[in-house]
Amino acid sequence: LPRLSGHKKGFEAFLDLVDNCNKIGIHYLTVYAFSTENWKRSSDEVSGLMSIMTMAMKKYISDLNERNIRCRVIGDMSFFSDSMRRAIAESTAKTAENTGMELAVAVSYGGRNELMRAVRKLCENGLDITEDNISANLDTAGMPDPDLVIRTSGEYRTSNFLMWQSAYSEYWFTDVLWPDFGKKELDEAIASYSVRKRRFGGR
Repeated sequence: LPRLSGHKKGFEAFLDLVDNCNKIGIHYLTVYAFSTENWKRSSDEVSGLMSIMTMAMKKYISDLNERNIRCRVIGDMSFFSDSMRRAIAESTAKTAENTGMELAVAVSYGGRNELMRAVRKLCENGLDITEDNISANLDTAGMPDPDLVIRTSGEYRTSNFLMWQSAYSEYWFTDVLWPDFGKKELDEAIASYSVRKRRFGGR
């Protein structure tokens, strides 16, 4: 099948994941949808991914509102056109008053890029480079650091995802490809996390 078929199936897996996390009481969910490096892919693939994203903003935001889910998009928006940036801002603004689970969708996102932009803001505003100031200027400002990072597809790398925030996150790896990731795998990941002892560098 064409690669775009996999991306469409991946979007369906994303919808199921959001629904399942919301049902079991997850407070924050961040999904890595499109990286800064993904812009290097073929124009057809990038165009197809942007079409899926545009469709999601038009049709899916109302579903999030019905479930009281707040949505934010994180990443380097400079890669997008003015019209796309406006569409993203207008769509996410519709969920701003929701008080349930917070969903962060990482698009045009890269951990190194995010750190670079955060440090640049500090320099431009004459602020000291401290941990608190860096955290406050990241895309995820106001969100807690992730407790658990799930890595699918049999890969054992972070792929430039939440590099600063995941310093003490627990990781769970699975060979299951993202389009096939479902409730069974989510339950397994949470069960594994629930028995771990987190020491954050302590004894």
